[in-house]
Amino acid sequence: MPWHNVVMHQLILLRHAKAARPSLEFSDHDRPLTPEGKRAAIAIGQVMRKSGVVPDVVLVSSALRTQETLESLEAASVWDERPNIDTLPGLYMATARQIRDILRDLPETIRSVLVIGHNPGIHESAVSLAGPASAKPELNLINEGYPTASLAEFLITTPWHKIAPGTATLQRFIRPADLR
Repeated sequence: MPWHNVVMHQLILLRHAKAARPSLEFSDHDRPLTPEGKRAAIAIGQVMRKSGVVPDVVLVSSALRTQETLESLEAASVWDERPNIDTLPGLYMATARQIRDILRDLPETIRSVLVIGHNPGIHESAVSLAGPASAKPELNLINEGYPTASLAEFLITTPWHKIAPGTATLQRFIRPADLR
């Protein structure tokens, strides 16, 4: 296949930052970030900016903790030009399959997308997309867990509508603990 026919996309999966514990005070959907969570999201945003990880589109769950994670990224000045941001209620507690279905509907003109969501769907998506053949040590870290405010960046070489398990190459996995 000639190089000019190769489709290349960037997919960034970000789990929301640390949120308040469940309580009777608010619903699960309305749990806010903790101060620690806000700091971690800002730190991840700074790493994104330094690494040039800047999406064209952000797909974010409607939950308060994902919205506040996005606000913290914006506070870290991740992007010079604000990407298109789409709040998707369907991302709230979405499974890996539901996340893949959302990605499959993306137009090919979108080069890079950031998904801000929840576990277990974000974790399962990362493990599934990388597939068992990945020899990267970062995949071992992902297999161990996907802590809050952790980010996985993938290179996708198929059209969005063909994204499936094993069709991505893990580029990096960054956890807030790695930044200390």
